Amino acid sequence: MTLTPVQFSEDQASAFDSVAAMLREAGVDLDDSLLKPPVGSGKGVLAVIGKAGSGKTLLLAELYKALEQAGVEIVSGDYESRKRKDKRSLAILAPTNKAASVLRLRGVPATTIHRILYTPVYDPEYERIAEWLAGEGERPDIDGMSEEALDRAAAFYANNKSIPGALAAAGLRGSDFITGWKRREEPLDIGFVDEASMLDDRQFNDLQEIFPNLLLFGDPAQLAPVNQSGAMVFDGLPEPRKLELSRVHRQEADNPILDLAHALADPQMEFHDFERMVEELAKSDDRIVWGQRVEVDLMARSPVLVWRNATRIRLINAFRTVYQAPEDALLAGEPLICDGLELPLKHRKKRLDLEARGLIKGAQVVYLGPGRKPGFSRLHVMGAEDPQISAASIVKIEKPDEEEPFIPFAAGMGATFLHGAACTIHKAQGSQWDTVQVFAPDLFVAARMGRMEAGQPLWKRLAYVAITRAQERLIWVVRNRLSKPQHELRVDDLRAPAVALTLEGEET
Repeated sequence: MTLTPVQFSEDQASAFDSVAAMLREAGVDLDDSLLKPPVGSGKGVLAVIGKAGSGKTLLLAELYKALEQAGVEIVSGDYESRKRKDKRSLAILAPTNKAASVLRLRGVPATTIHRILYTPVYDPEYERIAEWLAGEGERPDIDGMSEEALDRAAAFYANNKSIPGALAAAGLRGSDFITGWKRREEPLDIGFVDEASMLDDRQFNDLQEIFPNLLLFGDPAQLAPVNQSGAMVFDGLPEPRKLELSRVHRQEADNPILDLAHALADPQMEFHDFERMVEELAKSDDRIVWGQRVEVDLMARSPVLVWRNATRIRLINAFRTVYQAPEDALLAGEPLICDGLELPLKHRKKRLDLEARGLIKGAQVVYLGPGRKPGFSRLHVMGAEDPQISAASIVKIEKPDEEEPFIPFAAGMGATFLHGAACTIHKAQGSQWDTVQVFAPDLFVAARMGRMEAGQPLWKRLAYVAITRAQERLIWVVRNRLSKPQHELRVDDLRAPAVALTLEGEET
């Protein structure tokens, strides 16, 4: 345990040792920093499971540091060396951009599953620059690129381990050096997957094909993916392959948000008891708010979490009404959620391009304005490493009591979007926000219906997931009211891109 500077709890230390033993059998010895070449087979799947606050993310981060110190190469989603065959490698993945960005904010170089399943194809001329930046080639002599431009690329890469970012610093655009995307054919080595409770069977099978050594980090108390019959992919693992973290680690002296989440485990806890607990905590701690209305200003960046679709649609339309959004257009700053891609099979390359750049189902996006071609939108993908893109878009605004959504504008094909001012708790899994608003009347309806999921009252699972999306502050909204906005919608708070990414067909 000398590799880790932090003080582990007993269950964290035990889990660390179990993972280290698995890696040692696979040829990666963390104690002596000895790496054997990878072999055809690995040691299979191991899962670290625990509720919110049990230290899963800390353990993941410390394992990553130990592997990096041992000389294991970290695989990113933006560039992959061709010289990796005899090297040991690690990829750290999350199901969504938002979940990956939470890890990156903690210094863990995470990427999305899509960015590993689909890899970029570099122009051979510029791939020489990528190899040089990654320390695997000599400084190249590129026709038309000055020494000063190469120096800028090297300086950028020294501080930010992003090949596209470094090439952008040298004056290149993504379309200059990335010629396309391809489905990964060669397997990798070690894979860490955060928020594994979100994985469905197909994603799990894809990951097992790619990673002979796979470590899952998941919360068994969350909601199972849709169409998974209430089960998560790690539920079927044999007990020795599941490492459980049971101790709850609180930030600073205490964390009332985690207190609420873990109080839900009490089988005697009824909905009215829980609401009384929320109300009492709100009187003594400003991190818990007993909300008499939905704060509309927060909805532009942090959606209100609801259970029922009817509630979601009603809140979205109220949001658009108070900002006086026109029916036939979007305002810059309106939040959207990607609902999938509507592209025929012949446009497979464009589909891969969209997915690799962050537009996967469930991605949170902010509308920046129209693109230069009809049907195109300029978008900011929340949590993406290179967030600002332009894409053909089909935007659907759902209306209360109407079966068909209103479509203010649409391309013939492209990425489809629903409004993102409110979203269901199911879709919020894997995301976190500083402040989260939970629409409590919806959970009261779930409690009154008496529905169960995986042997637990559904309202408790919904409340647990919703509450644990909050990092700093939880607003428990108890009335169906909406505040007036304090300012207009804005986009100036969004981070500018490291690389100007433009999809094929969009003029720059």
